[in-house]
Parts: sequence; C-alpha cells; structure tokens
Amino acid sequence: MGRSTASAAAPGVPRGARTQEKIEQVALALFAEKGVDRSTIGDIARAAGIAEGTLYRHYLSKEELVWQLFSSNYLRLSGELNALQAARRGLRAKLGAMVGQFCAFYEEDPDMFRFLLLVQHGQLERVTEDMQTPVKVLKAVIAAAMADGEIPEQDPEVATAMVLGMVLQVAVFKVYGRVTRPLGDFAERLTEGCWQALGGGAAGQEG
Repeated sequence: MGRSTASAAAPGVPRGARTQEKIEQVALALFAEKGVDRSTIGDIARAAGIAEGTLYRHYLSKEELVWQLFSSNYLRLSGELNALQAARRGLRAKLGAMVGQFCAFYEEDPDMFRFLLLVQHGQLERVTEDMQTPVKVLKAVIAAAMADGEIPEQDPEVATAMVLGMVLQVAVFKVYGRVTRPLGDFAERLTEGCWQALGGGAAGQEG
C-alpha cells in the first residue's frame, strides 16, 4: 500500500505533474539521506535534473515543499488508520489494526516513515482544526471505548499521549538503529502494552 505522493507518474499524467512528482521523489530521498536542514533547493533541483527556477514554479520555498510532503502523507496515514479502526469492533482489535499498520509503514516506505517522524514537530503547528490527523483518530477511538465502558474513564488527551508515546518511541529507536528487528515483530506486544496502559486488562472486553 503506497503512501508517498512521490511515486512514479502514470502514462498520460501532465508534464507539470510529472515534474512535481520527480521533485518530491528526489527531495524525500535527500531528506532521508542528509536531513531536511542540510538539503538545499539547489541539491534538490540538481538531483531532479531541473533548474532551480523550474522547482520554484512548483514550490515557493523548501519549507513549502516540506509542508506539502508532510501534510499530504500525514493526512493519508490518518485516513488509512481511520478505515482500519472503523472496520473492527472493540478497542483491543482497533488498537491492533492501527499499531500493525503503523509498524508495516516502516517496512513499506522507510524514507517516508523517517521523514514524517523526524519533521513532525516543525510541521504540526500548521495543521488546522479541520484536518483529520492520526492523533484525532486515536483520541476518538479511545473516547468511544470509554463511553462504551471498555476502559476506565480517564483524560483522553493523556490516554492518547500514552499510546502514541509507547509506539513512537520504539519507532524512534528503529530509525536510529537501536532496534534492528522489523517493527512488525513487536506489533502484538505494543498493542498489548497500549491496551494495558489504557486499563483494558482490568476493565474491558478484548473484543
């Protein structure tokens, strides 16, 4: 399941769209290799085989390119997670599906995974209230589970932060090589840890 907007253009796609996709492809590869701060517009243009002026016709700045890559793929991930949780009953099953998808993400698209994880703190301030995000999806799932009596009443923001912290910190260790096995190997343990942290082991059904 591809997530990156930086994918090969299909036949018949307008030339401008193909150029934009090429820019995003090479930018993502450079960001993964060198980091966003050390990758310049010139680096991206050279890697894409275009003039800097051509790149600026698609993006006003490197910051806008970063935002486009982040926002489109962050929101796409949100949609995937929401679809997965909606197809399942019970918090335990919903958590399992979402954690499993997140873990699979790294293996399917490691460059995009690293990019989203490492630039999020500089981009989240641009996320607006009307955007559905992975955080909102998870918070809604947790709130519904509390309303249904699956888990004890608790602060939904703290509960969401606990789950995200548990999963994301393992992902950070994976990015920096401290975790060497596929994240999927830990999906069940992470799901169980999240379930227990939310009080599911003591006050809910494992649906």
